[in-house]
Amino acid sequence: MGFSSITHWLIVLLIVFLIFGTSKLRNIGSDLGAAIKNFKDAVKNENTPKNRASTRKTAKTRARK
Repeated sequence: MGFSSITHWLIVLLIVFLIFGTSKLRNIGSDLGAAIKNFKDAVKNENTPKNRASTRKTAKTRARK
C-alpha cells in the first residue's frame, strides 16, 4: 500500500477540491505564477551592471558606518 497508485492520487485530488474549491486553487495558481515572475524579474535586475554598481556603493556605505 503506497501512494503510487493513480486511484490514491485521484482521491487526494478530490479531497483537495472539496476542501479548497476550484476558485481558490485557481487563485493559488495565479499567485504562484506572479510570484515566480517577480522573482525572475528581481534576479534579472540584480544581474544588470547598473544595479551591481549601486549595490556595491550601498554595501561600501554600510561598511563605513
